[in-house]
Amino acid sequence: MKATIGSARVWLTLAAGVMFFTLVLNATAQVQTTTNTTSGATTHEVTVEKGEVVLVSGNDLVVKMEDGSLRDFHDVPESDRVTVDGQELGIHDLKPGMKLQKTLTVVTTPQVITTVQTVTGKVWHVSPPSYVILSLQDGTNQKFNVPKNQKFTVDGQETDVFGLRKGMTVTATKVVEEPATVVEHRRQLTGSMPPPPTPPPADAPILIAIVTPPPALAASAAPAPAQELPKTGSLFPLIGLFGVLSLTSSIVLRVVRSSF
Repeated sequence: MKATIGSARVWLTLAAGVMFFTLVLNATAQVQTTTNTTSGATTHEVTVEKGEVVLVSGNDLVVKMEDGSLRDFHDVPESDRVTVDGQELGIHDLKPGMKLQKTLTVVTTPQVITTVQTVTGKVWHVSPPSYVILSLQDGTNQKFNVPKNQKFTVDGQETDVFGLRKGMTVTATKVVEEPATVVEHRRQLTGSMPPPPTPPPADAPILIAIVTPPPALAASAAPAPAQELPKTGSLFPLIGLFGVLSLTSSIVLRVVRSSF
């Protein structure tokens, strides 16, 4: 939370016949101080960023934003949490494909801080135009510096520090208003798991994959074709062979008969 303090406005109110000066007090002064804070209308500024987890490596996170740009988040603290589907997850629980959304709300509240300081005493010594010494209720004396051109009211009449006299009872009140702007940052980090793959329609055809073996494997797996013996040119050599055998047989029979 940050507070920006602007310029202060000071009013001096006179009571009991005489009022005076801006106070410069010692630590022992009997000064009553009250502070009041008044707040104005609050404004809200909301910024939403969306992205998808691309990579998680240790405490480093890479997110793809809606505009397509990649954003690196280095050294993400272990204490950082993201609400995903009702669960609080840390940096090591994030997975690629998860959707993340960061909502940053800046709440601005204008305020006015009013500080009132009051002191009562008798004029013990006055040294125009610089200071006045008062005798306080506890018996101590206290010095108060008087700013330039400060005006006072004495019995309804306006005067300056030169109109103060010893023995006058004085009640001095200093009112300081300090405008301030209070800025509060609220961050909310949510996410969702990646959607499951969509199942095919019930009436969609079922594809059956047929694996075709490589040509070399198909060639080795195929049975070898039956080999045929070469054919002779004609039947004449076979007829000649029968003729030779017949002639040889007749010669052998003749030899056998002649021997008997």
